[in-house]
Amino acid sequence: MSEDDRTRAMRSPGDGRPLPPRPGDGLRAGGAPGHQVPSAPAGGAGAPTHKLPVAPQHPEPGSGAASPGSAPPEPPQGRSRVYGRARAGNSPMEPLRSRRGPSDPSKPRRRVSGKTILKIVAGLLVVLLVAGVGMFFWINSRIAGIDGVLDDYTGRPADTPGTNWLLVGSDSRKGLSAAERKKLATGRATGGNRTDSMMLLHIPEGSDKPTLVSLPRDLAVDVPGKGRSKLNAAYNGGPQLLVRTVESVTGVHIDHYMEIGFAGFVGIVDAIGGVEINVRAAVDDPKAGLKLKKGTQVLNGAQALGYVRTRKGGALPDFERTKRQRQFLGAVVKKAASPGVLINPFTSIPLAMSATDAVSVDGGTGAFSLLSLGLAMGDSPVTTVVPFGGTERLADGGEAIKSDRPKALALFNALKADKPVPKDVIDTGN
Repeated sequence: MSEDDRTRAMRSPGDGRPLPPRPGDGLRAGGAPGHQVPSAPAGGAGAPTHKLPVAPQHPEPGSGAASPGSAPPEPPQGRSRVYGRARAGNSPMEPLRSRRGPSDPSKPRRRVSGKTILKIVAGLLVVLLVAGVGMFFWINSRIAGIDGVLDDYTGRPADTPGTNWLLVGSDSRKGLSAAERKKLATGRATGGNRTDSMMLLHIPEGSDKPTLVSLPRDLAVDVPGKGRSKLNAAYNGGPQLLVRTVESVTGVHIDHYMEIGFAGFVGIVDAIGGVEINVRAAVDDPKAGLKLKKGTQVLNGAQALGYVRTRKGGALPDFERTKRQRQFLGAVVKKAASPGVLINPFTSIPLAMSATDAVSVDGGTGAFSLLSLGLAMGDSPVTTVVPFGGTERLADGGEAIKSDRPKALALFNALKADKPVPKDVIDTGN
């Protein structure tokens, strides 16, 4: 190998390919371009010469050199750099850039901006607000009011702290057909007005829990204008007389009045898909159309009505009946106020229709007041019954339940003062 060949080999790149010839490498004066003529050997001028191979007309890829008049070299395979040749829309000096297709997974997806998300959320809130306001006025327009229920009278107790509701479940068959009365085992309507349940709900102004007190319908009381009689007799004189009687007996100012009949009771329970009740003892009462096993189970409207009306079970049937009524009322209101019922239009709308068709309230009670009632009942109120002991013979020959006066006064005085009811007067067997 000649000295020039060795020099070129030393300058060859790392991939082993020789570099292209440089101008003037191995040329003698007058030699043809691209022909290398070895120098004369050291032995003298007449030594033979050997012609070297002609250099290639097109340099190898990546050599960076080209013969005069030859085409530009093609870009090397697998390299990102693009040489010289221009494409449409590119200047000769602008490198060509790789282009990603629309389906290229490496292409970043367009993200939704935070401002767009805020606009969507704001729009949804506006829609919900408008729907809520519309439903509020719709419900308010459907509520049936009873005029004169809470009218003032001489000697009426002054307004007491907190909010007090008188809740009445009447035995009215209004709205029930003959077939429905037979199915629900309610019997025929009797003369006059009677109740199946009466409760006093006190909602405190502070953070204490509400108190729900059952008022036995056979409780002996002084009815204004009628003398000593059963509490149920006061309701027979109308809602206004019942409110006046309860206020005079308890000393508690009644702020709201609400009553519900049999038909409405069944409709509300069915509208929320039944209510779960822990039946403490098996019940078999043909008169109430009820047959239940012991244990937790979901009751439909007809079963629920029979459950709160039956007098079967317990040493004191009416006392046990008040327990079941408080238990059921708490369960049905809690489910009705649950998000799963209120948010779902397939349950909330039928519930609103059934409730507004079922209840009658005083003229000053609207949808907002009913909402506060539902929230209070969902707050697991303290439940009890008016303390009683023994019976009392009435002037008409009937027999009524006699209250335990000292304990009853302690209960009612606590409600009047908006204070927690003493524990020793609370019925713990609820």
